[in-house]
Parts: sequence; structure tokens; C-alpha cells
Amino acid sequence: MSAANAFAVTAPAPDRLAATGAFTFATAAAALAALRQRMPRGAASLDLAGVVQADSAGLAVLLALAGDARRSGATLQIVNAPESLRALAHLAEVDGLLGFA
Repeated sequence: MSAANAFAVTAPAPDRLAATGAFTFATAAAALAALRQRMPRGAASLDLAGVVQADSAGLAVLLALAGDARRSGATLQIVNAPESLRALAHLAEVDGLLGFA
């Protein structure tokens, strides 16, 4: 995997995370760990504007995060999701489980 496609997460605001790079099978485990480590308590948003590639493993990460939020009584809003990821969620009939904005 090239450095340009590596996954990274930043926290541009206390209640907002931003993901960049590839959100794929190759990065899913590291992405989930990084996002769980940095996920704020309570209401949070995850900005995917910097995601250049996503597949079903990236979708699985989002589902895991959404489940984590629900179990803790928090809310997670996913913003700027790539259209390909939205389409995949729709095809898998899980888009209703995700807080796409």
C-alpha cells in the first residue's frame, strides 16, 4: 500500500473526526482501531471527505462504529461519505443503520 493510500484520522474539532486515504480491506483493522481510540464521547461526526477509496471493509468499520455509538448512548453522524460508499450501504440495505448526513 502506498503512503498516498494509507488511512489516517485527525480530530479537527473536539466532536469531529476526519478520515483520509483508503478505507479498504487493507486498512480496515487499523482504521477501526484508530477511530475507536479517537472517537469522542457523546455526539460526534466523522468526515469522510478525504477518503479516496472505500470498499465493503470500510463499510464494516462504519457499521462497527455506529454500533459502538448506539451501545454507549451516543450519536454518530457520517458526513461527506463518498457516493460509492453510500451506494454500497444502500445495496447491502444497511444505510438506515448509518448516520449519513
